[in-house]
Amino acid sequence: MWDCVIIGAGAAGLSAGLTLGRARRTTLAVDSGRPSNAVARAIGGLLGHDGRPPLEYYALARAELAAYPSVELADGEITAADRQPDGTYAVTFADGRREQARTLLLAAGMDYRYPPVPGLAELWGGDVFHCPFCHGWEVRDRPTAVLATGAVGLHGALNLRGYTDDITLLTNGAELSGAHRDQLAAAGVKWNERPLATVEGAGSRLRAVTFADGTELAVSAMLVKAFLRQRSTLARDLGATVSMSNENLGVEAIAVDPMFRTGVPGLFAAGDAATSIPPSMAAAVASGYLAGASAAVQLTAGF
Repeated sequence: MWDCVIIGAGAAGLSAGLTLGRARRTTLAVDSGRPSNAVARAIGGLLGHDGRPPLEYYALARAELAAYPSVELADGEITAADRQPDGTYAVTFADGRREQARTLLLAAGMDYRYPPVPGLAELWGGDVFHCPFCHGWEVRDRPTAVLATGAVGLHGALNLRGYTDDITLLTNGAELSGAHRDQLAAAGVKWNERPLATVEGAGSRLRAVTFADGTELAVSAMLVKAFLRQRSTLARDLGATVSMSNENLGVEAIAVDPMFRTGVPGLFAAGDAATSIPPSMAAAVASGYLAGASAAVQLTAGF
């Protein structure tokens, strides 16, 4: 019987594991090996690790946790979780293995779903990115496109003005409102409403976008609106509330209180899966710490 099983060993899960380990709570952190930022060249905005490749960061974090005898890391996929009549939890691995815990912490991250434009997936995490605060510095002063519609597209394009003066909003066939055109024009932002055919580049380097009419626009960076969705049904299966916490941002998040409690006794959630704000490594580390501390307090208090 573990004190806590953490589903997910990315930034939030490892941070929670470190906190619980230092509180001398027996903890099992389960890693599916699918961090959403694995394809990114570097972490942006995480104090002490700014510019470090994500996989290098995870290796360092895992080594830190190895110093705590109460923490164990396991590779695998949790396919089911159940709350038992006595209030404890049982989790089932894909291979049939089962573990039990007094508390459960969900930190499996999110799936990023972006427009199905050919070529975009191959460039994702390099010159094609989701968060300007994480990656905007690296593409500063380049000709940059924003692929999004509605208010999100407008705000995304306007927010990039701190990084570059050459911005084009791409709506991929959607028509801008007159008010949005006026705002873009006043800010010196260009726009193009034609449907896209492909995104062109080599490796992680973006060269241009090609429109359905065969014309090209030379750009070397692109901010893309992506929708974030839960990776599994575990939160809902356990009775937690999962909803579109921010319709404009398109984030489907697990509802938590300020201490990352879900409202289901003994069930916590942290990281991208439990945030209504744009995701980042810094936010994930902070939420993992708070969730781990919250679980440790509950275990100490015995409720």
